[in-house]
Amino acid sequence: MGNLGCGCPGSMARVIERQETTETNTVKAPSELRQWPVQLHLVPPTATYFKDAELLVCADCVAFAMGSMHADLLKGKALAIACPKLDDTTPYVEKLAQIIQANNTPRVTVAIMEVPCCRGLSMLVAEAIKQSGRDVPVDTIMVGVDGNRRN
Repeated sequence: MGNLGCGCPGSMARVIERQETTETNTVKAPSELRQWPVQLHLVPPTATYFKDAELLVCADCVAFAMGSMHADLLKGKALAIACPKLDDTTPYVEKLAQIIQANNTPRVTVAIMEVPCCRGLSMLVAEAIKQSGRDVPVDTIMVGVDGNRRN
């Protein structure tokens, strides 16, 4: 297998400099996860947790890059995670269309990383909404590799 770090800007190795602090945070952030499974390949389109729920379609890396992802993005939403670069995304459009069509999804939020390959997830969701035949609003949130929102 070749060097994955060459060619794709999203695979470029980077060091993220952070200011060290002496503060100790003893408060644990609660999980906002309301369901299992979460991987788009595994979620059943008619699962009860999708019924009338806002949907967060989230790139895998977002949860690791963005420390406040649960509070800022996930709270109150059903979740499907995916990686448009590494996953076999062939069934994703159809599955997302089924979820949106069957569950009266009121809104979809797509959370992606700033790297170019992640934009494919937004395109998959747009096509799924089109195939669902429903007019569902979409919010796209871009997260930098440093964990900060870019929009």
